[in-house]
Amino acid sequence: MVHAVVRILKWRTNWTSENMNIGSKEAAFTYAIVAAGVAHAITAACTQGTLSGCGCDKEKQGFYNQEEGWKWGGCSADIRYGLSFSKVFVDAREIKQNARTLMNLHNNEVGRKILEKNMRLECKCHGVSGSCTTKTCWTTLPKFRQLGYILKEKYNHAVHVEPVQASRNKRPTFLKIKKPYSYRKPMDTDLVYIEKSPNYCEADAVTGSMGTQGRICNKTAQQANGCDLMCCGRGYNTHQYSRVWQCNCKFLWCCYVKCNTCSERTEVYTCK
Repeated sequence: MVHAVVRILKWRTNWTSENMNIGSKEAAFTYAIVAAGVAHAITAACTQGTLSGCGCDKEKQGFYNQEEGWKWGGCSADIRYGLSFSKVFVDAREIKQNARTLMNLHNNEVGRKILEKNMRLECKCHGVSGSCTTKTCWTTLPKFRQLGYILKEKYNHAVHVEPVQASRNKRPTFLKIKKPYSYRKPMDTDLVYIEKSPNYCEADAVTGSMGTQGRICNKTAQQANGCDLMCCGRGYNTHQYSRVWQCNCKFLWCCYVKCNTCSERTEVYTCK
């Protein structure tokens, strides 16, 4: 799990240096999911006993829930340790006092909050012949893919913000929603961005965008991988391929293999 954290941070470092210089919605999503990923990986490692400095959440052990009739047992994930590690480790590089730092720290915290909010409760019944005389419960981590889906929705509804500067030192103190005569702050679970996304349809070495020319697309899909959307209205090229292979092979006594020849004609679509 520690190696997973290292891979996550290396990926963010490479991605940030090339594509995340702009405070866009894509940068917001990247920072949030990395912060959540580090907390998730560390918490999982603690639960599995692969880290010496942490383990199960001991504060829950043995306590009884009077209202619902169960007690804490098993190995509850120590999410607080994972969140604390992520906050110290991931936020450490945000030392500049500018709007981008405020944006990054906000989105890091969003990722951690989404993880904490989606912790799951699992229970097991104990008793004779399958009866539930007593029940023990523990907390477990959500699937990381689930966090990705939630943050993707947050990305789709990210909030455009701008910094509010202090009167004395002219440094930004907080972010507000970018609307005239409004000082309303974004919600603490909103992904925020300070700059509009560049045009990813065209290649741009400055932003790191590779463009969509030549990208394989789906002719019938209505999602992001559909040709209509991915090709940005430029249309697409159709490529036809034929594939021939040996199929329906059978072993015949004695001693050889007899096969039929199968062929398949396929079409591949790429953006113009």
